[in-house]
Amino acid sequence: MNRELPRWIDVGVIPAINILLAFLVAGIVVLIVGESPLEAFDVLVTGAFGYDEAIGYTLYYTTNLIFTGLAVAVAFHAGLFNIGGEGQAYIGGLGVGLAALSLDGALPGWLVIPIAMAAGGLFGAAWAFIPAWLQAHRGSHVVITTIMFNFLAAALMVHLMVNVLIEPGQMSPQSREIDASAWMPFAHDVLAGLGIEIARSPLNLSLLWALVACVFVWLLIWRTRWGYAIRTVGHNERAAVYAGIDPKRVIVGTMIVSGALAGFVGINEILGVQHRLLLNFTAGYGFTGIAVALMGRGHPVGIVLASLLFGALYQGGSELDFEFETITRDLVVVIQGLVILFSGALAYMLHPMALRLWRRFGGGEPGP
Repeated sequence: MNRELPRWIDVGVIPAINILLAFLVAGIVVLIVGESPLEAFDVLVTGAFGYDEAIGYTLYYTTNLIFTGLAVAVAFHAGLFNIGGEGQAYIGGLGVGLAALSLDGALPGWLVIPIAMAAGGLFGAAWAFIPAWLQAHRGSHVVITTIMFNFLAAALMVHLMVNVLIEPGQMSPQSREIDASAWMPFAHDVLAGLGIEIARSPLNLSLLWALVACVFVWLLIWRTRWGYAIRTVGHNERAAVYAGIDPKRVIVGTMIVSGALAGFVGINEILGVQHRLLLNFTAGYGFTGIAVALMGRGHPVGIVLASLLFGALYQGGSELDFEFETITRDLVVVIQGLVILFSGALAYMLHPMALRLWRRFGGGEPGP
């Protein structure tokens, strides 16, 4: 008798029902403010996927969420709750910016870009290393330390942008612009070179790097001995020790990988879109990545789909705010929050009910 849910129900049916419940509750909220839920949903979908520019913006948001979702998921597999993706992305962006600003006048762009990408990963990994080491060797809980490091990253960036890296002669806390040769190529420019014309948008080749990261995480977690060690520690640390695995090494190594993935957000934002260092470019992607990882069940394919959903909510929500007078930006945030609530915090709410139904109708009653 099958006493556990099949994976297609756990990672497919239940998340889909959670999303449906979130949109049903959001529809009630829209109805309360005096608008038609069906019209609002149509604007949301059209605003996210209805034309070239919308798709570009949706995929641009999706790119950042893939990086942060993967970062959280990798830590999850080791039993770690990395809430520091926001700070790691911030410091990763600092690494990207420092590398590009230091080298864009001395090296060709084709060389500056990979160096800056590597710097983003290294800076993000370094920022995650300290909480990891404290957890592994001093017992400091990684949830607490990563939250604290988010605040430290924000304070450090404010100091650097206001007092050190600010472009001379201006009041806005931002650096000089990176030389255009070191920009990550935009998708519309690349496709134009191939004879395909699409609307301009922030979408750039960082999306390809995000997809490469997905493949890397899949290989790491499910096709390597290190990934087996990560999953063993995540399931049962005592069993891992009995099997000869050092949990301290796994904790530190996993958090380094997690921090590097979050640090790659800086590639998309600094090299791809902003082209300069500035404050608050992370825009909460590190926190939304937690919901993305939960909704995607820690698997790269699920994370890509969840990131696409949240990217559509970001872009489509902007269209809702524009098209409806009564649906303000604050209400759009509420709708996004409902999706995060049902697909993130309440991701396993329906699991017991689904398990009972499966045991009765799909897998048979459990034996004695």
